[in-house]
Amino acid sequence: MRAIPEPLLKAVTGRSALPAPAPVRALAERLRADWGGAVQAILFYGSCLRTGEDRGGMVDLYLIVDRYRRAYRSSLWASLNQLLPPNVFYLEVPFEGRVVRAKYAVLSLADLENGASPAWFHSYIWGRFAQPTALLYARRPAVAERVCAALGRAVLTFLDRVVPRLPAEFGVEELWLRGLTLSYRTELRAERPEKMAALFHSAPGHFVRVTDAALPALTLPVEMTAGPGVGRYRCRLSRGRRLKSRLTWRLRSVQGKGLTLLRLLKGAFTFSNGLDYILWKIERHSGVAVEVPARLRRRPILALCVLGYRLYRRGAFR
Repeated sequence: MRAIPEPLLKAVTGRSALPAPAPVRALAERLRADWGGAVQAILFYGSCLRTGEDRGGMVDLYLIVDRYRRAYRSSLWASLNQLLPPNVFYLEVPFEGRVVRAKYAVLSLADLENGASPAWFHSYIWGRFAQPTALLYARRPAVAERVCAALGRAVLTFLDRVVPRLPAEFGVEELWLRGLTLSYRTELRAERPEKMAALFHSAPGHFVRVTDAALPALTLPVEMTAGPGVGRYRCRLSRGRRLKSRLTWRLRSVQGKGLTLLRLLKGAFTFSNGLDYILWKIERHSGVAVEVPARLRRRPILALCVLGYRLYRRGAFR
């Protein structure tokens, strides 16, 4: 496996060490108390990280555990997490007279490392953790090092797989917006283009730094065209290489939509009011809402299939 360039590791480690808001730290403390000795690390990412504000939203966390069998009392949930990682759960804690809400995904440290690498075909892990991520807790310094190395590896995997879908000459914003769009489209995500733009513009300097730092370790012949820190690049590839990348992303999209449906079915059972949460999230990002008939509420799997088709027909996701 390729070594992670020291500047890249420094960039992701520095970003991961930035302090989190007090309500988010309260959520992390609750997870540590609930999951005990299985907890290896807790990661914070998503829209609440970008804005620094949890009010009116749902905090996105990843709970990194050592082994699924140790983390769960139920062998069924441990097996489901192993077969189709991650399992996703809902959490709320009181904080200064209000309630802070989060969804958190359970993932083993080994699956985090594997999912950030080229060994994972789908973008579910490396597409997420190539983005800015905060490390709220690590059990030991060695765990923090492994987590930060996985974050750096995710950036390398992301860039290697996105650059062939770009013109020969491109800018850092074009690179990340294209990559995020491709990644979201593999998951039935309801995100709009303006969200990708907001994600990039929340930390443009960070995206330039990690892209510049990753160049020496890419498998592609990418070079800077305007010097460090400017964010202009060139990569000349054969038409065959670009065609292969296009077909690979199409296959990734077909695979990912099926995996997303299976994860949503799991989420209907691991979430309190899981069906309502899924529909709320789609409406929040797409503006498309549907009512849930009473007869479907008693059958969450059937409800997801029926309502998912209706939302798709109305353009909530593609």
